[in-house]
Amino acid sequence: MRKFWKNSNGRLKAGLIITFIFLVIGFIVYLFPHEDPFSKNTYPTKLLPNMEHWLGTTSMGQDVLWLLIEAIHNSLFIGLIVATIGTVVGVFVGLLAGFAGGVLDRVLTVITDTFIVIPSLPILILMTSLMKGSSTVIMMALVLALFAWPWPSRQIRAMSLSLKERGFIDTAWFSGEGTIQVIITEILPFALTWSLSNFMNATLSAIASESSLAVLGLSPGNLVSLGNMINWAMERNAVMAGLWHWIIPPIAATVLLFIGLFLLITGYNDYLTMRRGK
Repeated sequence: MRKFWKNSNGRLKAGLIITFIFLVIGFIVYLFPHEDPFSKNTYPTKLLPNMEHWLGTTSMGQDVLWLLIEAIHNSLFIGLIVATIGTVVGVFVGLLAGFAGGVLDRVLTVITDTFIVIPSLPILILMTSLMKGSSTVIMMALVLALFAWPWPSRQIRAMSLSLKERGFIDTAWFSGEGTIQVIITEILPFALTWSLSNFMNATLSAIASESSLAVLGLSPGNLVSLGNMINWAMERNAVMAGLWHWIIPPIAATVLLFIGLFLLITGYNDYLTMRRGK
């Protein structure tokens, strides 16, 4: 870890620090005992920031700080689930299609290309509208994950087509290894570095997608997320009412989270380029 930190560039270090802070807030501070931030009229309404409520309260009597912590937790949770499913499924399908070839490759490629050309936004709008008010974090993540795996699959397939022509693959075949074993033991290690970069990018894309749907009022109404928090503040005219402490925190948190993940992704890619150049 010391060597990694020493060799890391400035963007990677900044991205790691910002992302780590959000992970601590979303998965450690989130566990501290507190009232359900989604419950209304728990506290006096429209309180300005004070010692008891550091970010004040909403017009519905909710503590803005704990509402923000809950939103960060759910947004990160959605992003991590979508990135995990998208990366794992995409890598497996891509490796299998590229390495197996033949009919299986053609079938998997057609399925992958079909999901790529389908416009995801109308489908996401339709599905989230059908679930509105009754969805969970897991269900929202699964909906977004439907469109998170095709591009990784396409890219990994191209990598697999190149790798399977290498001499060490022939050696693995002659040693009696099966298709799945060759994919896992011989080809997958080459894809892991790329997979980590794709995982971080998929996390950012999933959070951005959910936030965009939420700001448009299309995310489940019972889901406390950064996008929904912004949407609720807009619906209740927080700006016109002078409740800046309600709408600024989720906007600032969203921007900082995106910047942190962007710096992490670009910094990590530069780090890999530097490592390959040695």
